[in-house]
Amino acid sequence: MKTALLSWQFWALASAAFAALTAIFAKVGVENVNSDFATFIRTIVILIVLGAILTATGQFQSFGSISSRSYIFLVLSGMATGGSWICYFRALKLGDAARVAPIDKLSVVLVAVFGVIFLGEQLSLPNWAGVALIAAGAVFLAF
Repeated sequence: MKTALLSWQFWALASAAFAALTAIFAKVGVENVNSDFATFIRTIVILIVLGAILTATGQFQSFGSISSRSYIFLVLSGMATGGSWICYFRALKLGDAARVAPIDKLSVVLVAVFGVIFLGEQLSLPNWAGVALIAAGAVFLAF
């Protein structure tokens, strides 16, 4: 089990499970609430939980120890996350979770493409086949 906790595969599967629960819980939670306000509530909960985790594990860092480049990209990432959440909750308000979530997961396809274009990452032919299958699966699930 200790080895599993150190593997990226374990954490990626855990992320997928939590993302699935997010869609189900959010769909029910956003039912009688403005989607932007629901996103605000969700964000407050995340701040509280992360603050508790950082406190309990002693992982707080000095803000001065972070480079300006890291700050810029973390702020941009936060803005992108906020945009994603606002759009996701609005989509859940308007559509079925089982159809919204697969379209949201097209982010996997976009990460692969952006990783190649902007980060110089390389994907093999089987990797690209997997990306294509994910894209096709998302489209089939959504429509």
